[in-house]
Amino acid sequence: MSKPTDTSDRRRRKSAGFFVRPNGRPTSIFGSLRSVHSTEEDDVALDKTTSKSSLGDDEIDGQLHVAGQVVLHHGEVHTTGGVFRKRKEYLVLTDRYLVRFKSQGRAADVFPTIPSSLGRSNTLNGRHGSIPSGGSVQDLQSLNSHSSAEGNMGIPLSQVIAVYKLDDGRPYFSLELAHLDEETNQASSMILLLNDPREADLWLSSLRAAALKARLGSPRSFSQKSVEYAARVLEQERDYDPAHFRIFKVVQRASTKSSGRSSSDDVSKLTSIICYLIIGVHKVHLIPLPRLSHRISSSSLAELNFQSSFGILALTSINIKTADDAFELSFRIPFCRENRLHLASSCSAEIALWLCQATQYLRPQWLQQPINLSAPYEVEDEVLPVNEDDEDHKCFDRTLTAYCAAYDLDTSNVRYTIAYDVEDAPCFELLPPANPRRSKYLALELLAIMRSLRFNESFRSISFRGISLDVLHGLRDYNGTEQVAWTTRSGTPIDLKTAENSSMLVQEIQGLALKSKRLRRLDFSSTITRKPHDSEAGPRDPGCGIAEALFPLCRKQLTNVDWIVLSGIELGESDLDYLVDAAVEKGCHFRALEVSRCGLTDRSMQLILNAMLSQDNTMESIDLSGNLARLSPATFQGQIGHFAFIRRINLSRVQRTSGPEPLIATETLLTWRLESLQLSETAINEQTVASICAYLKSPKSDTLREVCLNQCGLTGTDVAAFMRAMTRNPGTARNLHLHVSENRLEKGHDDLARAVAEGLTPSHLTMKMVEYQREDHFRGLVQALRQNTTLKYLDISKASLPYDANHETCEALQLMFAENQTLEELDISGEHAHLEVAKFGIGLNHALTGLSKNSALKVLHIEYQRLGLQGANTLASVLEHNSTLREIYCEHNDINLQGLTGLVNGLSKNYSVQILPDMARDRAESLQMVEREIQAIRVESSVNTSKSSVRRTLAAVSSKASKSQSPPHVTYTEQDVIAAVKLMNDKWERQTKRLEHFLLRNYCLDNGLPAPMMDSMGVENDRPITSTSISGLLNTVRLDSTPTAEKEVSLGEAMNEKFGLDLSNHSEDVSPSSKDLHV
Repeated sequence: MSKPTDTSDRRRRKSAGFFVRPNGRPTSIFGSLRSVHSTEEDDVALDKTTSKSSLGDDEIDGQLHVAGQVVLHHGEVHTTGGVFRKRKEYLVLTDRYLVRFKSQGRAADVFPTIPSSLGRSNTLNGRHGSIPSGGSVQDLQSLNSHSSAEGNMGIPLSQVIAVYKLDDGRPYFSLELAHLDEETNQASSMILLLNDPREADLWLSSLRAAALKARLGSPRSFSQKSVEYAARVLEQERDYDPAHFRIFKVVQRASTKSSGRSSSDDVSKLTSIICYLIIGVHKVHLIPLPRLSHRISSSSLAELNFQSSFGILALTSINIKTADDAFELSFRIPFCRENRLHLASSCSAEIALWLCQATQYLRPQWLQQPINLSAPYEVEDEVLPVNEDDEDHKCFDRTLTAYCAAYDLDTSNVRYTIAYDVEDAPCFELLPPANPRRSKYLALELLAIMRSLRFNESFRSISFRGISLDVLHGLRDYNGTEQVAWTTRSGTPIDLKTAENSSMLVQEIQGLALKSKRLRRLDFSSTITRKPHDSEAGPRDPGCGIAEALFPLCRKQLTNVDWIVLSGIELGESDLDYLVDAAVEKGCHFRALEVSRCGLTDRSMQLILNAMLSQDNTMESIDLSGNLARLSPATFQGQIGHFAFIRRINLSRVQRTSGPEPLIATETLLTWRLESLQLSETAINEQTVASICAYLKSPKSDTLREVCLNQCGLTGTDVAAFMRAMTRNPGTARNLHLHVSENRLEKGHDDLARAVAEGLTPSHLTMKMVEYQREDHFRGLVQALRQNTTLKYLDISKASLPYDANHETCEALQLMFAENQTLEELDISGEHAHLEVAKFGIGLNHALTGLSKNSALKVLHIEYQRLGLQGANTLASVLEHNSTLREIYCEHNDINLQGLTGLVNGLSKNYSVQILPDMARDRAESLQMVEREIQAIRVESSVNTSKSSVRRTLAAVSSKASKSQSPPHVTYTEQDVIAAVKLMNDKWERQTKRLEHFLLRNYCLDNGLPAPMMDSMGVENDRPITSTSISGLLNTVRLDSTPTAEKEVSLGEAMNEKFGLDLSNHSEDVSPSSKDLHV
């Protein structure tokens, strides 16, 4: 471009924003600083100012328009802004721009308040600001460097991202100013090199103050493309929510100090990067600026392809510098070193506030957030409002999801349930992982769960029953202690010197117990599988960790947890020491001692019982079952008699010393208000039976709800004595569940049957796994049940008869089903084990017809009775007439597709049943049977085809007569078998869909909801295909080649030979009465 000569042209180009030199390069790429509202007076003032300069006229025309701007600071400094480039410039800071000149003279030509002398600036009160330096370079995603001194340069203060000190280890003072043009997406930085600390501080404070004022006058904004770009990145990370989306421009500062070297490797390590910091729902993201199509292909050393995310709940510290815009964020996940981000932003205080708000939102129940905040007092005192969403269980799911995101875990693998029908409800119960390939949780998963439960006041009980915590036992985190509970919920410090050095299991359990006032019960049954290795020679066993965590807190009354379940965990000497030290303190107010299956010996049992005597006024439950210790009735009576408020006692599988004394004397029982008495698998002598009968007769046993006497060697006479003792009014049921399974009930069976018939039974009775040597004894019990009017629940499952039930017994069962009007739940399931089979036989199918007249039964369990197709048809007929049954459990009964179809058809006419299994196990077994039968037919057809081919060949050679009359044979392929099984599976699936529809319909009708419409899978009034023969299946299959008549004839012959059935009819729609083979 030639040099313009016309004045009007020059004026026009000047208003366009920049001056063009003869070589075509503009002097400034950001445009003129002249206000768009400039007046002619401004031009005149500018002419007067620039007349002092010795520059040419053309260069005068290119000077920046700065009318109305106030000079805040100016001076000569060394600056760098590109790779290995350093130059001396004169900087002028106004209220809107930071302007760069070659010299003070040129600055004076533009700003009249600046002296034109080339000497020291009047704003500098020390040594000259410029120093010789060859320092390292910082080029922040530079597109075209702004450090060129070929023309006047200006940086709008509204584009300044941060101004901060550089701590690079050099013997001078450096400042870095980073700025970003949002429209062009050009990010740049300028480094000011100074050797006077006072001058550096003056420049720093002036730049920050001016940038803040300019930013307040022009609010920070982002282009729509930038926001959309950031939102897309967060969507890919599954962390985008418009209500939780905050975006900031930051500088990721260099984290290492320079030692005077200037190699390219050092430069790349010291590079700072301008990027976006985004606060999402669960994470903090650092993402690079979006690339523009016109950018150069070669990247600078600082233009790195980076993107990183950090969980908000992994945030451990926020450190905001007061002197500049620098700040630091530290993140750490368990067992890893701290990841510290060195950042800078003029919005550092705002970032800190939003991060604090995000942590408070994700952990709304935490009264003390585990974050070390170092910030000016005005930032610490300011609190942003938190969105108080109304979520269940005090936002437990929200916190758990955030912890899983911070630790990079799959939230769907965590399974739990909330129980409301238990003591100390609601109870949080952790379930095994959802991943079928993993039976145990990872350490990080357990930490996420436990930390999500901290401070949560919605649960009174927490149960880890059956969940392995071995992975946390002995595991230590040597990289930080920010999650250690040093105080109680109210902030009271605890004096536990071993807390910092203890295992993660101890720390997390203490965190649960200390941070919740409402938590009363912790269940750790079977969570630790390790075996203690106490020995006099070696080091002392550290224990299971649970006793170390809880009992010192109980001893010092730092927690409200007073019901601790340690069942299934073998306790070592150190565990016993912790337990005994706490138990002797009366202030511990223990409510329960549950140490079942803990490997207690005679010594340890006596040690615990003697220590627990201090808890006589608060103890409510004792569980000593399954231990090795032998109890002496005389000594045990003296110990257990001190507890006056016992509600539950479990002495199952307990060994006792020999003697005629009862295990628990009547006097001791009469001091209690028991709710549960469990003595299963403990030998009971006559004195103990008499003691229990005496207690059952007393009104003090009216609170008793459960008596477990399974496998105690009881006779039918003993059980009848219990029933008579507990009955207050004959014919009126007592609300109590009596368990007498696996006892010798045939001895004195007539007494038991008489008590049942007279209505002396409690409301619930369980008599499982009773072996009857004589069938008439079982028939007598059934006849007694026919007359009984007190039982509501009866479990006689796995009863063993010498043979299948005969006709008389089945008739008695039928009458019992039809006439008993009090039973609401009945379990007559059988058993199918490898060495033993317990079932009533085929006559049970006839007995089930009595349910058609029953109007009381609601729940029926009838599994493992091999009902087959006939039993399924009987149940289907019952469904059509019975209107009270709500739940039927009939799996494992060899019910095939035809049987399921009959059940579904019966269910279509029933409007009360809401639970009926889909026969998944029977379905799998049926399909396997079909596949085996087809494979057998395929093999037989192949053999028959070979023989027929030989006969036809010999006949043709010998007689050369007419065609052989023997039917042709063809071999079935593997594809035929697969396709036939698939077709059968599709038919099962069809019936399963119909079953789900009718069950949902009944549920909706029972709860007053609109019933769903039947979809295109089937019509409610249409009877679907009920069965299909194997030959029909193969005939239906359409493969690459259509099955021929030869295949049908061959299959029919094979089936006739194997089963003696006529398979000439291949129709799919076969009625249930058909003689065809159905599967």
